[in-house]
Amino acid sequence: MENIKIKYFSDEIDKVEKIVKGDWIDLRAASNVALKAGEFKLIPLGVAMQLPKGYEAHIVPRSSTYKNFGVIQTNSTGIVDETYCGDNDQWYFPAYALRDTVIDVNDRICQFRIMEHQPEIEFEIVEMLGNKDRGGIGSTGKN
Repeated sequence: MENIKIKYFSDEIDKVEKIVKGDWIDLRAASNVALKAGEFKLIPLGVAMQLPKGYEAHIVPRSSTYKNFGVIQTNSTGIVDETYCGDNDQWYFPAYALRDTVIDVNDRICQFRIMEHQPEIEFEIVEMLGNKDRGGIGSTGKN
């Protein structure tokens, strides 16, 4: 089992905890944030973490984030590597509002999981891959 050290910047958010079902872990807004449609803000998540060596965190919106708050994550997926672990390296959610909204302290707005770094790889240039074509981009699921 891997160990993650966690520092909290706020006493107003619930502590991060593993969930019984699924492998993504919820993160919460650490301050009240009001956004107008078309506005961008970095929403503090109130935590800094020291990930295990060889791991990175992938941060994405929860499935209900857009429905509940009308915001999208501007970088699609946030990646936090193991070196972002200083005492002031707070995690943030980069939000872009598509409608006027208010996010309150402790609202669950995103989630994360940790994954091992990509293994060391090398690229080999070839003339042919030698595999059957699947039909091009967007062809999966077509009759």
